[in-house]
Amino acid sequence: MTDKYKQTNTNGLPNRNLNVAVVGGGLVGSLLAIHLGKKGHTVDLYEYREDIRTAELVIGRSINLALSARGRKALAEVGLEDALLQHGIPMKGRMLHDLKGNRKIVPYDANTNQCIYSVGRKHLNEVLLDAAEKYPNISLHFNKKLNSANLDEGEMSFIDPATKETTSTKADLIVGCDGAYSAVRKEIVKRPGYDFSQTYIEHGYLELCIPPTRDGEFAMPHNFLHIWPRGKFMMIALPNQDRTWTVTLFMPFTNFTSIKCEGDLLQFFKTYFPDAIDLIGRERLIKDFFKIKPQPLVMIKCKPYNVGGKAVIIGDAAHAMVPFYGQGMNAGFEDCTVLTELFNKHGSDTDRILAEYSETRWDDAHAICDLAMYNYIEMRDLVTKRSYLFRKKLDEFLFWLLPNTWVPLYNSVSFSHMHYSKCIANRKWQDKILTRVLYCSSILTIAAAGIAGYRHVDQLQQYSNSLMELLKLK
Repeated sequence: MTDKYKQTNTNGLPNRNLNVAVVGGGLVGSLLAIHLGKKGHTVDLYEYREDIRTAELVIGRSINLALSARGRKALAEVGLEDALLQHGIPMKGRMLHDLKGNRKIVPYDANTNQCIYSVGRKHLNEVLLDAAEKYPNISLHFNKKLNSANLDEGEMSFIDPATKETTSTKADLIVGCDGAYSAVRKEIVKRPGYDFSQTYIEHGYLELCIPPTRDGEFAMPHNFLHIWPRGKFMMIALPNQDRTWTVTLFMPFTNFTSIKCEGDLLQFFKTYFPDAIDLIGRERLIKDFFKIKPQPLVMIKCKPYNVGGKAVIIGDAAHAMVPFYGQGMNAGFEDCTVLTELFNKHGSDTDRILAEYSETRWDDAHAICDLAMYNYIEMRDLVTKRSYLFRKKLDEFLFWLLPNTWVPLYNSVSFSHMHYSKCIANRKWQDKILTRVLYCSSILTIAAAGIAGYRHVDQLQQYSNSLMELLKLK
């Protein structure tokens, strides 16, 4: 399965096979293992949980995934894009539900009809692990929790959570892909001069489910991301292959704690999500809501991402974000693409690879974390505002008129490979242009009104003079 590994890189420097330890066998870790295995490196993938392919699906903590351009590119680079798109369900826009149950479609891209894909986390992880297992130079190790590490020396100690058996190993390169509460990052944070911030928002999430109809079909139009925007909170639903919907309720913890019994829950849904009661089912709604506690949402920013040429963190370990732009997985997959490009550029020189990755990636990672925070406000509140809908229509028109110049923010984030920081800069430039146009238009409108009023007064004066002359003649 491995490609013939070139003896030199694009700069003519010699390559060598590296022993790489990837800590974390989730989506990003398993994809990176494939990227590096494809380049001929020896990869050991360590995951603290059991093999997800043989584990039962845990309901309530998944949050469905939206696959877009950045993630697709990283999958395509290892030949897995088509397999995932065949499983994914295309979503061409948002379908908004109001309090009366009326629905309104807001397309993602009215000009070129690009879409994002709803994919199941478990299925995607299974596909990636199956693909990784086919490489003879990739080894999978489950039930291995990182217990301690000397990152400067590449030394690690793992413990089996069940048997408490410990295993020690060493690698040329350690890559932490072990999520928002990364054990690898905890080792890096101990170092002086390390920038780190962790922000929990006041909102949590709880997962519900809409079952298929009695005849086994989707209960709602399935090529859309459904949103119930309610100002301070919202509910969303993404379609699944089995015709169910993964429904996620996002709202402040104070709202969750105020719902103490079945009566409170039903009254809350009757007030804010009346059409969802029949879709979910009364009994199922009660059962699922009280089955688990709402989960927290965290944003993490840090830098640098590397320890010399020996260790690096990527994915949620480096830039955990709230899920409202659907870019958590896509940004993590893009990390794999960026690292692979640097391996192509610098061969096996991990000192140069990791330093350049850390220096060039953090700005984009911070940018998408901020955008994800902003998009929660947009999804739960702004999508219902006339000003938002007008701006979206204006952006669509200008994008149609100037496709290479005026790219709307959502399009640049989800349907392009533009740097996340550039997406924000591009939006600010557009806002500046529109502000100037609006200002100039306002000045011209006022001036035109003044001229029109002046002309009107002059005409009245002329009429009055004519009337006086007529009276004198009489």
